[in-house]
Amino acid sequence: MATFELYRRSTIGMCLTETLDEMVQSGTLSPELAIQVLVQFDKSMTEALETQVKSKVTIKDALFKNEDSQENVGRVKIVACDSKLLTQ
Repeated sequence: MATFELYRRSTIGMCLTETLDEMVQSGTLSPELAIQVLVQFDKSMTEALETQVKSKVTIKDALFKNEDSQENVGRVKIVACDSKLLTQ
């Protein structure tokens, strides 16, 4: 199964990465095993999203905010990645 590393940027992915880094630095975990854990996380997230998420969403009149400004938009286009297009 081909996977994306996009999910590592999610809250849970970042927490996992930070924890693995701490464990490697303290000598509790080898760097190789930490990498294997991250690869398994990628596979598990891809599989879970492919098999368990069946909902569709329509977003209208969205308000986007950042530190300096905000903008109300009438339509939002979300571009998703198809994991079937990846090679292992």
